[in-house]
Amino acid sequence: MAARVNASVLHGARDLRLESRDLPPLGPDDVQVAVKATGLCGSDLHYFGHFRNGDILVREPLTLGHESAGVVTAVGSASTSTFQVGDRVALEVGQPCERCELCVAGRYNICREMKFRSSAKAVPHAQGTLQERITHPAKWCHKLPPSVTLEQGALTEPLAVALHALDRARLTTPNQTVLVFGAGTVGLLCAALSKAVAGARVVIADIQPDRVQFAVDNGFADAAVVVPMTRPETVEAKLAFAREVAGLVKGTVVPGGKEGEVFGDVGVTYECTGVETCLQAAIYATAPGGRIMLIGMGNPIQTLPISAAALREVDLVGVFRYANTYPRVIQLLASKDPKLPDFTKLITQRFTGLDSIPKAFDMAARVKDDEGKLVLKVMVDM
Repeated sequence: MAARVNASVLHGARDLRLESRDLPPLGPDDVQVAVKATGLCGSDLHYFGHFRNGDILVREPLTLGHESAGVVTAVGSASTSTFQVGDRVALEVGQPCERCELCVAGRYNICREMKFRSSAKAVPHAQGTLQERITHPAKWCHKLPPSVTLEQGALTEPLAVALHALDRARLTTPNQTVLVFGAGTVGLLCAALSKAVAGARVVIADIQPDRVQFAVDNGFADAAVVVPMTRPETVEAKLAFAREVAGLVKGTVVPGGKEGEVFGDVGVTYECTGVETCLQAAIYATAPGGRIMLIGMGNPIQTLPISAAALREVDLVGVFRYANTYPRVIQLLASKDPKLPDFTKLITQRFTGLDSIPKAFDMAARVKDDEGKLVLKVMVDM
């Protein structure tokens, strides 16, 4: 008789139900994991609020959650040399085919047959981690050293996105100026890793003053730009506004620099918002020969000043999830490198138990909680 577990299941927009389901059987190459900590992601929030994420529609009841860590409760016969019951693990929840040319080349994150927990792209959907236990391939579980907490293990997933973006940014020159649009979790982590790992000087920009101030106060970035709350309507007005924002960035004074020193042109820009005017501003702000990392999932059709990029050989580089970064992220967390900020400060609200998940999603949609505290990463303790 199959074991059963309780799970949070989305049946429609804002319609979360606590249900019991069969736990898939343990195969020889699998482990079973009791999920202990799960961070709520922006994509989860889109599914919760709209029963879709952009063009991806939910077609059947779906368990959300993919930023998770837990404890091994059972080990398949072929995995006993790697894992033992009681091991704490970070869960890499994408399951590629491992056979295609992309997987063989190490780019499994863009495998055409990828099944990613909590995503509705593949049908049947790969159920997410907001449930008591999951059966998961041992290959995609990463053991946590004693110095790394389960909450840090859950943060490994967004950190993996940021490290993959840093890999593709190819930041090889110290003190290069980096611009980050969007001071949400991924933007903050891109800023922190560019600063701590690549030795860059980082400017972070957002419409929320408290978010950029958090970034500077807690060592995620060096300088902050508050983007004006302007909503231009015409193409001409949007481009004019984008030039204005680019000017604000390039004219930002370097903290601790020479008198009057400004950041100037940007070597690499991380666009983490998906907002059209931010990508336009990124093109105007980035120096000739620079790179723009396309991370934010916003409007799929945008009007861009493409000649401003092409004539200066500014590269537009896609970033989708991550590949081969989990072990390095865990090593970074375990290193206690003083150049790294305290990533747990990103966890601004915590909820306990499966029945608290609807309230956790309501909180994740807010800018501040009832006490006026900034909302960045909401964590569910299972």
